[in-house]
Amino acid sequence: MIWAAAGWAGAMLGLAGSVVLAWRSLHAQRHPEAVRLGQLQALAVCILAGGVLAQGALIAALVTDSFEVSYVAETGSRTTPLFFKVTAAWSALDGSAVLWVLVLAGFIAVVARGIPSTTDRLGTGALGVMALVAVFFFGLITTVTNPFEVLANPPLDGPGANPLLQNHLLVAFHPPLLYLGYVGFTVPFAFAISALLLRQGGVEWLRRTRRANLVAWTGLTGGLVLGAWWSYEVLGWGGYWAWDPVENAALIPWLVATAFIHSAVVQVKRGMLQLWNLILVVSTFSLTLLGTFLTRSSVIASIHAFTQSAVGPVLLGFFLLVTVVAFGLVAWRGAALVGGGRPESLVSREGAFLVNNVLLSLYAFVVLLGTLYPVLVEATTGQQVSVGRPFFDRMAVPLSFALLLAMGVGPFMPYRRASGAALWRRVSWPLVLGSLSAAGLVLAGITAPAVVAAVLLAVTIVAASARELVVTAPWRSWRGVWRLLRGRRGYWGGQLSHIGVALLVVAIATSGGLAQRESADLQLGDDVAFAGYTVTYVKDVERELPDRTVRAARLEVSRDGEVVRTMEPALTAFRNQPQAVATPAVWSGPAGDVYVSLTRLAEGSVSIRLSTNPLMWLMWVAGGLVMLGGVWALSGRRPGSARTAPEPGTLARPGETVSPRA
Repeated sequence: MIWAAAGWAGAMLGLAGSVVLAWRSLHAQRHPEAVRLGQLQALAVCILAGGVLAQGALIAALVTDSFEVSYVAETGSRTTPLFFKVTAAWSALDGSAVLWVLVLAGFIAVVARGIPSTTDRLGTGALGVMALVAVFFFGLITTVTNPFEVLANPPLDGPGANPLLQNHLLVAFHPPLLYLGYVGFTVPFAFAISALLLRQGGVEWLRRTRRANLVAWTGLTGGLVLGAWWSYEVLGWGGYWAWDPVENAALIPWLVATAFIHSAVVQVKRGMLQLWNLILVVSTFSLTLLGTFLTRSSVIASIHAFTQSAVGPVLLGFFLLVTVVAFGLVAWRGAALVGGGRPESLVSREGAFLVNNVLLSLYAFVVLLGTLYPVLVEATTGQQVSVGRPFFDRMAVPLSFALLLAMGVGPFMPYRRASGAALWRRVSWPLVLGSLSAAGLVLAGITAPAVVAAVLLAVTIVAASARELVVTAPWRSWRGVWRLLRGRRGYWGGQLSHIGVALLVVAIATSGGLAQRESADLQLGDDVAFAGYTVTYVKDVERELPDRTVRAARLEVSRDGEVVRTMEPALTAFRNQPQAVATPAVWSGPAGDVYVSLTRLAEGSVSIRLSTNPLMWLMWVAGGLVMLGGVWALSGRRPGSARTAPEPGTLARPGETVSPRA
């Protein structure tokens, strides 16, 4: 009972603080002298305290098996290990809403702390918009998604969380990172709306939201990468990305946000694309709401989606309200803020960024169309149709290679206009290295077009980045390289992410184009030859754990008569869950993975799927590099900050400062 009361009190505190903060902040935007900054910051602290209290109470209720709390009765279990009791706090719909408001409250507190005074009308307006968003989400957890209802007749035990969410450590990181990305884009959206309300053009709202953009983008990137890894390690179908609607719902805002981050650079540097940036940031936030609706409304069939709930229509209404109001405001006032002219030439850095934006936006539209088309057809005609992998692959592959090409050339062009000779000097040797690498693959017998093209472009991009680093580094030394990397963290963080994306494309191409797959039905003692190995079914294994029963098939993998690996794909049955879940066995090595999953397990017989997935380790390393690029760009000091530091190898003069470039 105490945890339900504490959680409800936290939710109500957050809701009340959000209502008052929205009112006072928007009032401060119009009448700065009428509101004190301390009031706004105290209200932001109240919202954060409410979010922390609600989340803490929910976790405490789960850990202490308080089944009188409705959420615990639905997702808790006495036999669930402590780690998964904690992660169960965001493993179902109502609990995920609590995590959402906690993350949003954290961003509100950070924005409030960064407002110097109430005369900062851009900041107070943005704080008011964020508070309005918080009113909606705190309102959800006090009404239709309330996890703190008290049951009159609580059960003695619960079913536990979804078995798929109790089977891997990544459940502790994948959802929080996704929410960090989804919720984080509230910040640039709020500042953009505040700038529109003030009719304030320029780049101030972009400068002030740069770090929030990077935090959100890095979090969403991490969520996508870890989600793919979780799918690969847990679901047992042998892949990592299936163009599932819920996967797409996270990819679409990531694509648009990536376009926004690139075009924001052009506006800051050259004053261009102001209206386009407003459209992109509103689109990004709206698409995060659309993705939230899709995963929580049961309008799509997905293993990742939450169960049916009354929250779907409410989220849809909020999405439509935000989209209509925000784009209406852009149409009404955005045109008056346009300025800065157009790119002088497409053969320039801003021209390449514009091409990049068009390709990313087209990519997002294609994925959105393929995701929503079945929903729209069923809503209008009642017929059920599906858009499968062939459509997405047919559209995504050429767009991906076009993006790689733009990514490989754009960052090394000068602004305004690039001459053909200057561009050729910068990319000629990297292109030669890429071509030689591709030719080497062909000579080695690897002729899959996607693999050859991916390696050519990836090696070119990596070599071009390395050349740029060496050529522009002071003194052409390691110390100079390090100084350059530290001094231009924003630029080189972007280059690191580009390298990660290029390597990711190589991993996708090789794991898809060079994979080998086979199915086999085996009796005890039988073996099957596969990819140079002999796989022998040795014995059945059964393990009893406090919360589950694991039944596995022990397989010995041999090469040239010698056992090199023992693998145990398994079926796991949880105590209070009706259906067992399959857990694949994965043997990872430098050349790739051997992947075995069960399709049937009976006493003395088994049906298995085998696959080899080349260079799968590169997939996760490349995804980590994309994230690391965002982290490196974030690690620089805030724009305008300065520190006293001598030049390497010299003594600083009194009063001399060095301002690092973010």
